[in-house]
Amino acid sequence: MAKSHVQFTCQQCGAIYKNWTGRCTKCGAWSSLIQQFDDNSRDEKSAVGRAQTSGKTLEYVSINDLEASDDRERLHTGFKDLDAVLGGGILQGSVSLLAGQPGIGKSTLLMQICAELAKQRPVLYVSGEESAGQVKLRAIRLGAESPNLKFASSTSANDVAKTIESGEFDVVIVDSIQTLTLAEIASAPGGISQVTNCGNIIIRAAKLSGTAVIIVGHVTKEGTLAGPKVLEHLVDVVLQFEGDRYGGFKIVRAIKNRFGSTTEAAIFEMNQQGLAEVENPSAALLAERQNTDGSIILATLEGTRPILVEIQALVTPTNFGYPKRTSSGFDINRLNLLIAVVERRTKLKLSDKDVFINVVGGLRVQDSAADLAICLAIASAVAGRKLAEDFVVFGEVGLGGEIRSAFRPDQRISEAKKLGFSHAIAPATVHDSFVIPVKDLRTTLIEYVNER
Repeated sequence: MAKSHVQFTCQQCGAIYKNWTGRCTKCGAWSSLIQQFDDNSRDEKSAVGRAQTSGKTLEYVSINDLEASDDRERLHTGFKDLDAVLGGGILQGSVSLLAGQPGIGKSTLLMQICAELAKQRPVLYVSGEESAGQVKLRAIRLGAESPNLKFASSTSANDVAKTIESGEFDVVIVDSIQTLTLAEIASAPGGISQVTNCGNIIIRAAKLSGTAVIIVGHVTKEGTLAGPKVLEHLVDVVLQFEGDRYGGFKIVRAIKNRFGSTTEAAIFEMNQQGLAEVENPSAALLAERQNTDGSIILATLEGTRPILVEIQALVTPTNFGYPKRTSSGFDINRLNLLIAVVERRTKLKLSDKDVFINVVGGLRVQDSAADLAICLAIASAVAGRKLAEDFVVFGEVGLGGEIRSAFRPDQRISEAKKLGFSHAIAPATVHDSFVIPVKDLRTTLIEYVNER
């Protein structure tokens, strides 16, 4: 019998260490190393030697002789935008991983998807976190009661995989991967070995039976998918559920998609009947807007969908020696960079002022074309001067203060025209009568924001 050797494995990236350290040197995660026993380390060299002699030559065929898999039959979720995020719907035999912070609505979304799919197909909902009574209450509230929708409560990955492999169900929901355990592994649920191996046997069963599987995953306090990165590589689709758990819009976007684009996004709003798609998010976001200093309308993109969102800035004198910079819905590092550009390339002095930025509606803006709107909002708040309420803004700001081109300007302009705006302050590379072209940040602030 091989002697067991102790090793330490990072739960974030899977790196292996002989000794425990407080921080993983591969991914930088703190306190992520857990102790494991490696029974095969003693025979590692001999195992490699045996593997070299036990293999056989692969049987191969010409690529022209292969038959392409049928991608036409998709399972529709009942949400048009979510189908677009998935590449046209759920593909049979695919494995999708859905992640989001606690309470954001993952189980609600999946129950609504089950209600739609169960109209014509057998669906199984497996829960390792909730009791049958809790799931039943949610199904009643969302109107998901159907004879085709079955429920099972289990934390055994062996049983779940065997059920999937039977082929009795077209769709199986697993909520969640962190609660499952494999009988052959002694570690606790949620560990790197359990998550990796449970994911492996579920994916293998899904591919063998042609069953579509949706797995729920937890997230870390930083908002990233918990567990080893290898799980994200194994599945076909990785969906990220973002937004404020207490209100505002919620967005589902694909981080990885083997069957479609990763540029699409589905926008939802929670109500008493569950999650509902937002048909016109721009109008909803601007419905309560008051045109004050520090308020700028940004024409941005969520995936390929244009959205108009309000950027608010508040600038106040600092009461301490170190000015405070706070942002909600915008990257704080990008904000600090833009503040440095504003100070260096214009005459505004922000070293003795606190700067607060808010993206209205709970959205998180990751568009580089938001730079110009952020800078104009800060300058507007400092000068106490409003921008005309029928103006929208977009454009990237370079370190030299130059205004650079934005992605898909025609869609941004079309959305602004649709909502009644008359002009757009945008890069000079955009040729449209609707656009007021600007080339550098200093001239833009002097012309449209700063006190004359």
